[in-house]
Amino acid sequence: MKSTRAILLSASAAALVLLAGTGGAEAETLRLLTWGSYAPDKIVEAFEKKYPDIHVEVTFSNNEEMIAKLRATGGAGFDLAQPSHDRIYAVQKEYGLYKPLDLSKIDMSVFEPKLLEGVKANTTIDGKVYAVPHQWGTSGIMVDKTKAPDAKGWGDLCNSKYKGRTSMRLKRTILLGTAFSMGYDPFAAYGDLKKYQEILDKVADKLIACKDNIKAYWKGGDDLASLMLSGEVVMSETWDSTAYRIYNQNHNIVFVPPETGALAWIDTFAIPAKGEADDAAYKWINFVMQPEMVKLMSASSGAVIAVKNGKDMLPDDKKAAYEAAWTPEDVQRLKFFANIPPGVEDMEGKTLEKIKAATGG
Repeated sequence: MKSTRAILLSASAAALVLLAGTGGAEAETLRLLTWGSYAPDKIVEAFEKKYPDIHVEVTFSNNEEMIAKLRATGGAGFDLAQPSHDRIYAVQKEYGLYKPLDLSKIDMSVFEPKLLEGVKANTTIDGKVYAVPHQWGTSGIMVDKTKAPDAKGWGDLCNSKYKGRTSMRLKRTILLGTAFSMGYDPFAAYGDLKKYQEILDKVADKLIACKDNIKAYWKGGDDLASLMLSGEVVMSETWDSTAYRIYNQNHNIVFVPPETGALAWIDTFAIPAKGEADDAAYKWINFVMQPEMVKLMSASSGAVIAVKNGKDMLPDDKKAAYEAAWTPEDVQRLKFFANIPPGVEDMEGKTLEKIKAATGG
């Protein structure tokens, strides 16, 4: 009969043989919850080549779905998420979906200071930072400079000299932009919902009175491109990415950051509360923010990455459109979307319905 010691040695030897036969432990999985085009195959392949012990599993999503998925699991199921910077604070306070970041594990020197400052301001709770920036873009106006050379801001959409020749999308962006053009700061009013409702009422009156200026209320980027390229409209509220695409078909049509400041979104990196691969998540963040990866990422998404001189790493066509639109002063005037407190989206939704009912939008 074998001794206990002999049995243990035999078991250990068998385990070593089994490990050798399977090539060792399984690779760690990094479960990434992100936007379409934010994890292109070339970058995933390059990451897995550098870190062969890490397998990247990608789930494409959007802000609402990210929040829903993480709420359903209490912050489990994913190891790195990419919500927009204004969609973190409230859900973290209410549901605790994320872990504070260990900034010592991230190369903070690569980030564009203005964008890093904006994200930290929105995602710091009790002195702890919950996100860092990844990609950014804006909303403003698109203008055919041969037909509306003096257009500078949101208010020009309702200038009577352009009657029947402007366009906009009836979503919250036009409410915010119009409020800024009227001299209000809607984000500052988020803390006083009665005051914010008063602003929304004035904005609604303005946009309803503006209806004769509007050729059409666009619903998607293709609709807007058709309106601008055909010359049916000379100016519209827009995403910068749509304007960049149109610029490459007609260099007279450019994105104009409004003089009151373009509205800026920033998609971030945040680590879910019950993520199981933090080290892999930090490796991914640092990896994709390297210059060679930034170029691949911008080619995939068309957006500017939140690194210093990120515009210089855009594909040539997007870079030309960006440079036709922006000055350093415009970047300093960015209005970052503020954290959305409970009740605000309902108020904005009702205001938009009121405008649609009155304009047929």
